[in-house]
Amino acid sequence: MKRLILAPLFILAFAITSYSQTEGGLGFIGGLNYNSNGNYYESIDANAQNPDKNVGYHLGIFYKIGHLVYVKPELLFTSTKSGYDDGDFKMQKIDAPVLVGIKIIGPLSVFAGPSFQYILDSDFDGDSIDKIENDFSVGLNFGIGLNINKIGIDLKYERGFSKNEAAFIGNNLGEETLSRLDTRPEQLILSLSILL
Repeated sequence: MKRLILAPLFILAFAITSYSQTEGGLGFIGGLNYNSNGNYYESIDANAQNPDKNVGYHLGIFYKIGHLVYVKPELLFTSTKSGYDDGDFKMQKIDAPVLVGIKIIGPLSVFAGPSFQYILDSDFDGDSIDKIENDFSVGLNFGIGLNINKIGIDLKYERGFSKNEAAFIGNNLGEETLSRLDTRPEQLILSLSILL
């Protein structure tokens, strides 16, 4: 009786394992980001406005090294948008996550690692923001991946480690005010990758 139960499970495990991504190499990656940045303060004494989450995108390349335990550095162009009562904050950046993963069963793996970010451009409601505290920042990525042959699907969470404020002149009822916005990202990232 045990053999009748174990035989189909063994065949299923073998089939899943044989179709999982077994090789490393260079590939392309792209997908959608469901993101928001930090709080927006319209003036020094104003209450914080929490952002609405919006959909952005990312495109880039990666290189996977290893099989059961692997390292996967990525180089991505990322575009994000966060909505506030007073307007939208848009940001374009270069992300360079370095992920370390481990296969847990068949084509499934879990991974985590730092993400290095460089802000290329940002604007709030059409006005360019030049005074961001740090153009370069570090965050954390972790998630789960499904890899079959040369196709991979990853779902990961990213969070910036420390506040990175932008200060700019805002306009409140015709009066100029010094506004601040936390550019630190918080996002869910869904990626499709293809190994060459």
